[in-house]
Amino acid sequence: MVIQPNTRSITNIYPWWKVTLVLFLCFLGFLYALPNIYPEDPAIQVSSVKGDSLTERELTVVQNALADYDLKGIALKNGQVLIRFKDTESQLKAQDVLKQGLGRGVIIALNLASTTPDWLASIGGQAAPLGLDLRGGVHFLFDVDMDAAVSNYHQRHVTDIKRLLRNEQIRYQEVALNGEMFVLTLREGQDAKTSDKINSLFAQNFPELEVVEQEGLTSQWRVSKPALIEFKKFTVQQNVTTLRNRVNELGVAEPVIQQQGERRIVVQLPGVQDSARAKEILGATATLEFRLVDEKSDLTSAIAGKSVAGSKLYSTREGRQLLLKTDVIVTGEQVIDAKSGIDGQSGSPTVNVTLDEAGGRKMLETTKANVGTRMAVVFIESRLETTMVNGQAEKKRVVTQDVINAAVIRDQFANRFQITGLDSAHEARNLALLLRAGALSAPMEIVEERTVGPSLGAENIEKGIISIIIGFVAVLMFMAWRYKLFGIYANIALLMNVFIIMALLSMLQATLTLPGIAGIVLTMGMAVDANVLINERIREELRNGHTTFAAIQAGYDKAFLTIADSHITQLLTALLLFAFGSGPIKGFAVTLTIGVITSMFTALMVSRLLVHWTYSNRKTAKISV
Repeated sequence: MVIQPNTRSITNIYPWWKVTLVLFLCFLGFLYALPNIYPEDPAIQVSSVKGDSLTERELTVVQNALADYDLKGIALKNGQVLIRFKDTESQLKAQDVLKQGLGRGVIIALNLASTTPDWLASIGGQAAPLGLDLRGGVHFLFDVDMDAAVSNYHQRHVTDIKRLLRNEQIRYQEVALNGEMFVLTLREGQDAKTSDKINSLFAQNFPELEVVEQEGLTSQWRVSKPALIEFKKFTVQQNVTTLRNRVNELGVAEPVIQQQGERRIVVQLPGVQDSARAKEILGATATLEFRLVDEKSDLTSAIAGKSVAGSKLYSTREGRQLLLKTDVIVTGEQVIDAKSGIDGQSGSPTVNVTLDEAGGRKMLETTKANVGTRMAVVFIESRLETTMVNGQAEKKRVVTQDVINAAVIRDQFANRFQITGLDSAHEARNLALLLRAGALSAPMEIVEERTVGPSLGAENIEKGIISIIIGFVAVLMFMAWRYKLFGIYANIALLMNVFIIMALLSMLQATLTLPGIAGIVLTMGMAVDANVLINERIREELRNGHTTFAAIQAGYDKAFLTIADSHITQLLTALLLFAFGSGPIKGFAVTLTIGVITSMFTALMVSRLLVHWTYSNRKTAKISV
């Protein structure tokens, strides 16, 4: 449709700063969307278990182990060895070779290495991460058995209360658990002073307990609500920490392990296809033991095979041998808390450990008699491993025992002590994590399990791209046919909208999922809808006899409120979906939110800039709209 309005010179009403801003934002959008066009290489990332930087020596060992492989590239980067492969088959075979050749001192993680040019990566350019439905992997949703955790929590209190009363020589008839209530009954002959003493002892040793009723020889106690809420929160957090530590055994470079709601944990393992092995590792049981180092016996003879009475040979994760006493001081079950820190005097990294009452008493007795002797921390893990025997899968439980730390006892201590002699702050953080997460704080069960194969992920990507292309081409053809030159400008604005969406997803490192692609397709429809409103308003103004300048001005100004209202409504909907949705719904909401904002910008700013360049400062007899 060609409309001939009154001929008039259009005044330049588009200020230079707006032109500069639009061009700058469009340039940034194109620049930071570029990394998404570069494919990723199948890769293996080799890093140290302790977090130390690998050296040229480890790089040479890896190169020798993979001498028979046609590698795409291998490099030492940021203290880690990154090996690139031409296909996933070579990647998986090389993983087995490295596990056998390098041992347990390193983490061998499957990964996808970016091929983004260095100049683009140097300014922060990186591709948007892909979700499981596009990359492939396994998804677990664990439910923490909070009832069992609370029950064990109460039972431990009953045991600790009995031990405290015995140590203080307070005669009691019974300490019983009635629901969530602790009922303490004293023996006959106890006076009011005994009750006052119990109140003082409980306030000192069990600050989380509050008295409910106290009459005569019987008193009732319960865990306060704030303390119970804090315990439940700590239980889930400790399980998250335990799972995160165990995922390292699977060799996953970019796992997602996070709390969902009050008692559920989501575990996503990109690139892992064997869900059975994943469940074996995540469901493994682990604990810790504190033992004294046998400093008197001959270590060399023990290594040669000579048995030592009362002692046993253990290995560190670095391969060194230590002779430890068979008597266990305390176990990981008695560790209440462990936090890494820095020693105020020496400035060296430390780990501050807190034991329960029973563990503290045993630790005091041991350290009092063994000042100057080393004490070792042994990490014990039991897990099921599946092996093929005569073509059939057989499960066998494997127990590993590693010494993760051995430090000298400088002075006697009880339930609170400090572990020193650590190499780095990173090792201190790892040790604190192991102490806190030696075992699951509460049992869990898998309530949801999904496996997405890499071929299905590639198919999803292909279908998603095809859907975007088909939708994009259809919109381009319609707009060019319906609105001529103004339709072409709308198409250019739509293309920039897609670039800016991908750039924002990449810069924010928001995970792109299949529902996210659906959000992009929906955004394209909304973006072109805004230009339809503008173009129809311009047509209407021209039919009413307005000049070219007035028609264009009115088309954008009068359509603005309508476009703003519709986009704000859509933005609120997207925010609500993100706030109350989960999983795929959040992925859809993220791209929809970004798309609503960018479509407003491209529809009102980019297309208007193109119109300004075409029709400003010259006489025109017609508008191609």
